[in-house]
Amino acid sequence: MTQAQRIAAGSILVGLIVLALKTAAWQFTGSAALFSDAAESVVNVAAAAVALAALRFAARPPDSNHPYGHDKAEFFSAVIEGVLIVVASAVILDEAWQTFRHPEPLAAPLPGLATNAVSTGINAGWALLLKRRGRALRSAALRADGTHLMADVVTSMGVLAGVAIVYATGLRLLDPALAAAIAVYVLVAGLRVIASSVGGLMDAAPPTEVVARIRQLVAESAEGAIEAHDLRMRAAGRLTFLEFHLVVPGAITVASAHDICDRIEAALRAEMADLVITIHVEPEGKAKHHGVLVL
Repeated sequence: MTQAQRIAAGSILVGLIVLALKTAAWQFTGSAALFSDAAESVVNVAAAAVALAALRFAARPPDSNHPYGHDKAEFFSAVIEGVLIVVASAVILDEAWQTFRHPEPLAAPLPGLATNAVSTGINAGWALLLKRRGRALRSAALRADGTHLMADVVTSMGVLAGVAIVYATGLRLLDPALAAAIAVYVLVAGLRVIASSVGGLMDAAPPTEVVARIRQLVAESAEGAIEAHDLRMRAAGRLTFLEFHLVVPGAITVASAHDICDRIEAALRAEMADLVITIHVEPEGKAKHHGVLVL
């Protein structure tokens, strides 16, 4: 099991613990806002399970049907998680509406608030770990899970404050209003997760600063060549695919051109792991006099 898979498995365990605590907090109080927090935790558990399945599938080596590997499975995981978040927002809105129509006083607010606070602290620590390790491991699934979990932490803090105000003031209608606001926030978070994953599924280029650094490394390490043009990149999970045309003097040998390519690849891989590089060598007559000029 890879490190990313172990973290995803840990997310399932943490999610179950937090779900149990938040469900208990809702049962203590009968609060629609605390119900909304518990409902989102159901999504957290389901999303963690989907992320683990996607990571296990993405770790499969390339085969005859998938010669570029299975890394894009992580993007599908993030899309599924976004859809689950949208569904959760609809469930929360329904509970808010029912509570608005039939408001009831909070049953045992103090135990409920205390239980929810503990679960929020657990979620906050785990969300930070997921986002940090997701960036380090270049895992779209872990990053999406961490982003969603951090959104859950923000909503939980709002729930705690809102339910405390309801308890202190007796404004019962504030409870369903807070739940509705949380549903909208969760909906926006889900749509953002979906949007961020669509770019990967559509072979979007890496961030601008990454592309600029690669162009710089090619220019600095391609001594003996003339230029590089038609540079293209796409990200697929932890992998980044790079291809370009390298123009060399027509008189040099194939071995010399190959040495230049090896030097470029070594410079790129020294800074960027999981880079899949394809270089098409061309004679100087194919120069386009644009793109990356060799320094």
